[in-house]
Amino acid sequence: MDVDAFIAVHRGDWQRLDDLVRRRRLDGTESDELLVLYQRVSTHLSIIRSVDPESALSGALSTRLSRARTRFTGARSNVMEDMAQFFVLSLPAAFYRIRWLTVAVGLLFVAVAWLYASWVTSTPGVIPALGTDEELRAFVEEDFVDYYSENPAASFAGLVWTNNAWIALQAVAFGVTGIWPAFILYQNAQGIGLVAGMMASYDRLDVFFVYILPHGFMELTAIFIATAAGLRIFWAWVAPGRRSRSVALAEEGRALITVALGLVLVLLVSGLVEGFVTPSGLPPWLRLAIGFLVFAAYWIYTLVLGRRAVAAGHRGDLDVVDRGHSDITA
Repeated sequence: MDVDAFIAVHRGDWQRLDDLVRRRRLDGTESDELLVLYQRVSTHLSIIRSVDPESALSGALSTRLSRARTRFTGARSNVMEDMAQFFVLSLPAAFYRIRWLTVAVGLLFVAVAWLYASWVTSTPGVIPALGTDEELRAFVEEDFVDYYSENPAASFAGLVWTNNAWIALQAVAFGVTGIWPAFILYQNAQGIGLVAGMMASYDRLDVFFVYILPHGFMELTAIFIATAAGLRIFWAWVAPGRRSRSVALAEEGRALITVALGLVLVLLVSGLVEGFVTPSGLPPWLRLAIGFLVFAAYWIYTLVLGRRAVAAGHRGDLDVVDRGHSDITA
């Protein structure tokens, strides 16, 4: 197809569409014309995409159609319906799609943490290299526990929430690098393993688990989820399959940034547990039970609602209209 000739023939329709979109008010005839031109230009876009889907012309026509669509479907959506769509369909679908990768990342994390803990407890010279006996005893007997109660519960919960949410957002947003999510995972596993090794060396491993697990069940799972989402985006770039790399990256990026938004709320819950439950005077078994119930609630939500959403065709991506694509033909 001669693209230059195609542009010359149809440029008038495109310019007229732009003109109608820019007008503040349209009468009945102009509104009908806008809809007709929208359908016509949609057909033009379909033709161009069949020849060269990644061309500048394809992008320009898609942008024109997006503006036109906004003009005649510009009524505000129902906020409650949007929220229901997000929490019942988009978010659980996104979580569900990366469930096995989340589990794999979690197992890898536990393995690395265990190796570091074993190294600390079984290798002569490691404990002395971490500090003096007096310093380490102060840490395992006082500082480790005091960390969770040295600040007011509300401000501490807010602090850990924002910090962990920022880490999760980075893992997803910078997932395309393939390096940053893995680095975040390794860094956290190393820190947990070293602390566990120190606590075990001074026979305080029970205290370690009582203070780590109530919030750690969900907090660490959130890090696993974020890492899995980031790596999934990276893999879409490395192995896009039948899609072009740009299309694969855009689709997975849009779908899995939903995970980052959802994790902000998930980490708020784990932050509240860390601020109010972990350092509380509740019996250890009850603190652990509360943490485990939050963890179980996440997986029930993901496996039940997520499976239904994916079966219904949802992926966590934006809908067709919000993506700016058009499949309408004249």
